[in-house]
Amino acid sequence: MSKPNVLILGGVGFIGRNLVQYLVEQQVCNKIRVVDKVLPPTAYLGAKHQEAFNNPSVEFMQGNLTSPASIAKVFALEGDKFNIVFNLAGETKYGQTEAVYNEKVFDVSVKCATEAAKVGVDKFIEVSTAQVYESNKKPSKETDKTTSSKAWTLIAVHKLKGEEKLKEIAGLNLIIVRPSVVYGPGDILGISPRIITGAVYQFIDEKMKFLWTGDLKYNTVHVSDVCKALWHLAKVGKNGDLYNLSDKGDTDAEKISKILEKIFHIKTSFVGSLLSNVAQLNLQSICNEANDKHLKPWSDLCKQKDIVNTPLTPYIDQELLSNNHLSVDGSAIESTGFKYDHPELTEALVRDQIQYFIDQKLFPALQ
Repeated sequence: MSKPNVLILGGVGFIGRNLVQYLVEQQVCNKIRVVDKVLPPTAYLGAKHQEAFNNPSVEFMQGNLTSPASIAKVFALEGDKFNIVFNLAGETKYGQTEAVYNEKVFDVSVKCATEAAKVGVDKFIEVSTAQVYESNKKPSKETDKTTSSKAWTLIAVHKLKGEEKLKEIAGLNLIIVRPSVVYGPGDILGISPRIITGAVYQFIDEKMKFLWTGDLKYNTVHVSDVCKALWHLAKVGKNGDLYNLSDKGDTDAEKISKILEKIFHIKTSFVGSLLSNVAQLNLQSICNEANDKHLKPWSDLCKQKDIVNTPLTPYIDQELLSNNHLSVDGSAIESTGFKYDHPELTEALVRDQIQYFIDQKLFPALQ
């Protein structure tokens, strides 16, 4: 069977760069076109990711996926077509306005999926988020009801709206995946802000205190498992399939804090529900206070270690400080023959994530 042509929308981002590397290493594609508004040389790619982007089978194309004309160019392949499209595009930063997410999450998905149906791609794989589920300690399954009023981030609200709209597009062979918190080499927004804050507390020699309690669920999945699952579904997934992606570790705040204690030789604690509920009444100012406390020491630490420019920040958006459990059952995909290579978050995997940035002089070397 001939190898497929693959289009990766938002392919320079965190999951995208790892997917490019995975597909190149597996040698499973004829052509890989990577589309992003961000140019690879400005995206802090690690050595292995850079190598993958330089592979002859990979073509980078800068594109504005809010523009139908630009989207048409992106999907055009002379004398051929793209067989599989992975949609990883869309705004990923928290704390933006409804209008931004409507244009850069919802519209991007709908416009790209519409073009995919028009040109007849074999499979369109939409990467959504498990934040679409209601906050619950009990792990959410694919069959659980989802409503935008229960999705607990604005990104998730617009991702869910996009999922619903995509299902209505005639002729679109759609597969949806909902990952829990994705971490690994290149992660900036998943567990990285907590890791960076750990480095700050080592630098200022203070105890690191978290809101709420240690059993607040923060389920995770390693980026290499996400990439493996995406390709697995490209091969065996059927139109209309929906799968969660989440490891078996049932990660919670306590587990993350214990790993940070070991890596940074710091102490951590949780302020508990009572004080956190009081804080909840004034979360904006608590959030501002915490960010103010962390941003200057991080800047000082970077200066001290001759780190001139870094995309990494300890800044945490208010949306992520609420008492919301991200508890996700990621086992359904295993019935299709998929296996998680990283069944839980470990200290070694977090160190690996940190090393990715240390190697690029974007994070201070560990003491």
